[in-house]
Amino acid sequence: MSNPSPLARIRNIGIMAHIDAGKTTTSERILYYTGINYKLGEVHEGTATMDWMPQEQERGITITAAATTCFWRDKQINLIDTPGHVDFTAEVERSLRVLDGAVAVFCAVGGVEPQSETVWHQAERYSVPRIAFINKMDRLGADFFGTVKEMDETLGARPVLLQIPWGASETFVGVIDLLRMKGIRYRDETLGAEFVEEEIPEEMGDEARQWHGKLMEAAAEGDDGLLEQFVHGEPLGIEDVRASLRAQTIANRITPVLCGSAFKNKGIQPLLDAVVDYLPSPVEVPAMKGTNPDTGAEEVRKANDNNPLAALVFKIASDPFVGQLSFVRVYSGRLKSGMTVTSSLQGKKERTGHLLRMHANKREEVEEIGAGDICAVVGLKNASTGTTLYDPKHPLVLEAMRFPEPVISVAIEPKSRADQDKLSGALQSLQREDPTFRVHTDNDTGQMIISGMGELHLEVLVDRMKREFGVQAHVGNPQVSYRETILATGEGVGRYIKQTGGRGQYGHVELRIEPHPEGREFEFVNGTVGGVIPKEYFKAIEAGVKEAMETGIMAGYPVRGVKATVFHGSFHAVDSSEPAFKIAASMAFKDAMRQARPVILEPVMKADATVPELNVGDVIHHFNSRRGRILKVVSRGKIQVVEAFVPLAEMFGYATQLRSLTQGRGTYVMEFHAFEELPPNVPLAQASFWR
Repeated sequence: MSNPSPLARIRNIGIMAHIDAGKTTTSERILYYTGINYKLGEVHEGTATMDWMPQEQERGITITAAATTCFWRDKQINLIDTPGHVDFTAEVERSLRVLDGAVAVFCAVGGVEPQSETVWHQAERYSVPRIAFINKMDRLGADFFGTVKEMDETLGARPVLLQIPWGASETFVGVIDLLRMKGIRYRDETLGAEFVEEEIPEEMGDEARQWHGKLMEAAAEGDDGLLEQFVHGEPLGIEDVRASLRAQTIANRITPVLCGSAFKNKGIQPLLDAVVDYLPSPVEVPAMKGTNPDTGAEEVRKANDNNPLAALVFKIASDPFVGQLSFVRVYSGRLKSGMTVTSSLQGKKERTGHLLRMHANKREEVEEIGAGDICAVVGLKNASTGTTLYDPKHPLVLEAMRFPEPVISVAIEPKSRADQDKLSGALQSLQREDPTFRVHTDNDTGQMIISGMGELHLEVLVDRMKREFGVQAHVGNPQVSYRETILATGEGVGRYIKQTGGRGQYGHVELRIEPHPEGREFEFVNGTVGGVIPKEYFKAIEAGVKEAMETGIMAGYPVRGVKATVFHGSFHAVDSSEPAFKIAASMAFKDAMRQARPVILEPVMKADATVPELNVGDVIHHFNSRRGRILKVVSRGKIQVVEAFVPLAEMFGYATQLRSLTQGRGTYVMEFHAFEELPPNVPLAQASFWR
């Protein structure tokens, strides 16, 4: 089976939102109404198709981005359901990198929640057009217009309403279509598969006409011909309005807004219509730019099957039956089973194995896929996340993805000698899959340290090691990933002189370091004049500085936020060498750092606790006792959201304490905010609660 859809009929979309806003439930309904599934899967029952991992089914959350393909109105929709928990933000990042459009799901009760903001700004960074689906309109306290207002004020979006809800909470029966001015009432007995179109109820007529006028105005603003008609009071054609809204959505000028209740099977079919009508096909997004590795020149590849192959590996996964799967988005050309491609990671040629169209953890083999499509490839040995696959005769490397640095670490060791070899293989496999998961050995203690984005992230990875790889391991206490930096300018001298009877070693470097004026992690500058140090030694000097930065002078943590300038030095015509200058540079950096007011930085998190009104005072006091800074308290009816900046070291075990404070009714989420100076009277943290 080859790709059945011409480019203009493909939609590559993602479902993104805050945790528990209803992403996976929405995805399950999409699969049901498009005929992919014949029964509804439920997250709370552990039967959701897209949450196929045991860890997802047990916790009721999405951990890994799951891909599937379905069809609606003769359009092929490649759908990726992304996680909402901040610990798994890398899954969202790499999914958005290869998607052409996204559906942002908002909870009508919770409104624009913290992770909603995070994923929204991630989509903005990649200029991904979005439509919004305000979910859970059946819930008590649902506030459609309040959520729309938050989209405007908090996200800076320009929401344009395509629908308004027909009722709310227990009276929610359907939606009012503002474009066609029809009411859509869903039949509960058919699980929402059938609905009837009715005239708009009289009591909603004025409100519907008001929002219909705003919709027409928004459409007219995007098209001069429509604007002239609108100004003269002439009716606008539905197809013309759709075309204008589509163009503005693709240009990221507006965000069409729909509503419904995925759990109660209401509003999904109009959402699918909106995906087809307003989100772009691969030919409607800007052509992909890349760099020719041979010439360094920038090149552009348009989405076309006849152009040379350029594809991006955006995800690696392990499959117990076929081994490593490389998820690939093809930007140009065709990818075929058994063809020879070049991997940008090492510039090596390799042959592709089977091509699989994925449906969560099920798969369907295909012979080839074309531009604009997504599939999984078996058998790539040199691929990792961000690798470009290209035609060996037409090299092109696409821009790789960037991921946040890990903020939490734990020690891990095998329980038995039999687990020793298996542990190393399991960790390597998990590292290939997850670019935010790091493994290293502590030079001082000899312990193996694993690092990730949060407690849940590491807990899930350790659980996967036990289940998927059969590795039993002891896990130590969580440790905070501190950093070191400087507050002032310092100068240092490094001289490495060694005479051993034959040829000696000589390197002399004088170095100035200062806080980086632009906040970058590191910059190296050659400020010498007169050739006091030959140019061929500066790579070694930079390498020596970088090596010294990995273990700061205060507590051995990595040094960041430094600009290093070599301003003087000397060399010996016979004895100087790259190793000698590397050692001298390392000595000079450490000498300079002692004079530059070094400090330790700790990761500070933005924490948002959602609690009953009665408990707000206790939660604020609790944040303050943890060195937190309260930002604001947002009221959402009888629920309050306390927003604060709190050091990560103070947040271990907070979930348990918050449940105790609020009798189990409080929840919180947190995400990395910034590294800030650790107060001198606060000891370095090592929590001891998690095993």
